[in-house]
Amino acid sequence: MSILVDKHSRVLVQNITGREGSHQTRQMLAYGTNIVAGTGVGKGGRTVEGVPVFESVEEAVQATGANVSIVFVPAPFAPDAIVEAADSGVELIVCITEGIPVLDMVKVCAHVRAKGARLLGPNCPGVISPGLSKVGIMPADVFTPGPVGLVSRSGTLTYEVAAQLTALGVGQSSCVGIGGDPIVGMSFTDILGLFEADPATEVIAMIGEIGGTAEEEAAAFVGERVTKPVVAFVAGKTAPRGRRMGHAGAIVSVGQGTAEGKIAALREAGVLVGETLEKTTEAVAALVAGSRR
Repeated sequence: MSILVDKHSRVLVQNITGREGSHQTRQMLAYGTNIVAGTGVGKGGRTVEGVPVFESVEEAVQATGANVSIVFVPAPFAPDAIVEAADSGVELIVCITEGIPVLDMVKVCAHVRAKGARLLGPNCPGVISPGLSKVGIMPADVFTPGPVGLVSRSGTLTYEVAAQLTALGVGQSSCVGIGGDPIVGMSFTDILGLFEADPATEVIAMIGEIGGTAEEEAAAFVGERVTKPVVAFVAGKTAPRGRRMGHAGAIVSVGQGTAEGKIAALREAGVLVGETLEKTTEAVAALVAGSRR
């Protein structure tokens, strides 16, 4: 099994006719993702890599039954694209776009929740269930099927952890990038809950970073709701206070969001926290090996 996407997911690419949308469509199709439709303003009736293009998400959903969308729409128009997908009945929306204003995302996230849909991102790499489906921009060759559920705020660290696990002979059930902006759709706790319920996931790896309180909230959730072993890594230990590091949400300010505070909360909840990324993946591999003896 997997979480969020599998071989039965019917994927819609919003702005499939754009440069990034068309390029990533080719990559996802090559992986075996079931892309059934795309949208492009003024481009309805065309095809991209054999995928039919529609003028609107509503038309695409009605014609193809698409239930997952991936958004490659530029930042000024991405909030409307997410809302359009939610209003059209799409169940999971993956927004790759970065640079969306925080206040816009506050409104969008509330609207998506009200519609009963799920949102990954914005500013995220997407989700991959190795061997089944890829809805995102991650390099597919570093992932392999297996028992580890991976969730991360960082796209690059998602790829690096998966590559290290694969090199250690440990595959992944699903890998999810939740995004590094201050306001995102699905959180660590949302994904942790899905992994806890997923019978194919034996061990959970969580990659956090400085800024915000997402890791502390995840720690509380693990302590109360998660029975599977969780291994974590928190990036940004040496980051100076008050300076944003990479992601818009990765900033230590007003005494909040420090790596030390996050690590302490995770350890108190029983999470094994690695000092380095390498030690983190080695700990995950050891837990997987131990569970199979």
